[in-house]
Amino acid sequence: MVKFLIRRFIPSYEDTENSVVRKKYGVLIGIVGIICNLILFIIKFFSGLVLNSVAVMSDAFNNFSDMGSSAISIFSAVLSSKAPDRDHPFGHGRIEYVSSLIISFIIFLVGFELFKSSVEKILHPEEILLNIPVLVLLTLSSLVKLWMYFANKYVGKKISSPAAAATATDCINDTISTLAVILATVIGIITDVPLDGYIGLFVSLLILKGGLKSASDTVGVLLGKAPDRELVKKLEEIITSYDGVFGIHDLIVHDYGPGRIFASVHAEVPESAPAMRSHEIIDKIETDVLENMGIELVIHMDPIATDNEETNKAKLLIISILKEIDPELSMHDLRITEGEERINLIFDVAIPVYAKVTDREKIVPRLQEEMKKQDSRYVCVVKTEMYYI
Repeated sequence: MVKFLIRRFIPSYEDTENSVVRKKYGVLIGIVGIICNLILFIIKFFSGLVLNSVAVMSDAFNNFSDMGSSAISIFSAVLSSKAPDRDHPFGHGRIEYVSSLIISFIIFLVGFELFKSSVEKILHPEEILLNIPVLVLLTLSSLVKLWMYFANKYVGKKISSPAAAATATDCINDTISTLAVILATVIGIITDVPLDGYIGLFVSLLILKGGLKSASDTVGVLLGKAPDRELVKKLEEIITSYDGVFGIHDLIVHDYGPGRIFASVHAEVPESAPAMRSHEIIDKIETDVLENMGIELVIHMDPIATDNEETNKAKLLIISILKEIDPELSMHDLRITEGEERINLIFDVAIPVYAKVTDREKIVPRLQEEMKKQDSRYVCVVKTEMYYI
């Protein structure tokens, strides 16, 4: 159904990198959300009145708040598609993350209110009334929410939208909530056991958990979350697949919203290669990465010696020792200056940002000590730096 709506209302729907197309996706799924949640609110509100159920009434107002979430999704889709301007040269894509955070707060607020009303129902239970048609309507409403979950999940993946992903999480929570409410209502009617409040309490905790998780994921991106490992791996594979590129380091990825990723990296090229030839390769890599991954990549060339036996030997020793100290450590930019009594090894060591300061301070002295054991003439001149992947 959602695919039909996309094909019907979104021209060029396959071009999801286009900001205009992305906006139409966001507006479409937002409008669908408002319509569905309005219908569900009306059904559950009157069902709650008929059944005298606090859990059903709470579920109704949960759907009412979801209409607000859908409106926020539309608002963010429109604003995030705005072109870059003088004050925001990287565009407005992070508005989607902000809207996702707002939706998370709404989810959390609804969960908290449901928690309070459920506790009140536990302390002061009331009789649940039997009404078969109403129970059937509630069951059908859970199927609508289930469809909305799959619709938002599909759109979230299609356009990499955190707002749609957050809404999908809310939808699956709502589906479980409604089914739990129906179950509690039936059990309460059949056995006279006052489960209404307890099921409401369970549902509220489920909603609170979903809201907290969604908020945590979004805050992580806004604070500068480490790039996805698969993205880093793919970037490295693409860059090193070109002749004349032996490795990369100092990769930094900046996320300015879905479809707005910028990155910089150092690529190791042979020092013997003509500069213009290496520059031509680097330019082609940047162009190909933009076309294939949608990432604005800037590459710095690092010339390295590839046919010097002494350099290659020292490099292998350094890498081996670093891996013994910590498998996450790496080195690059090795240069050698030789004298009669000493061999200067000049290079950089990349250390994970999460490494403790005390551990960082031990790395270079231990490395120098181990290299001395290999050759007493070795003198390591090390520059340490943080890496962010």
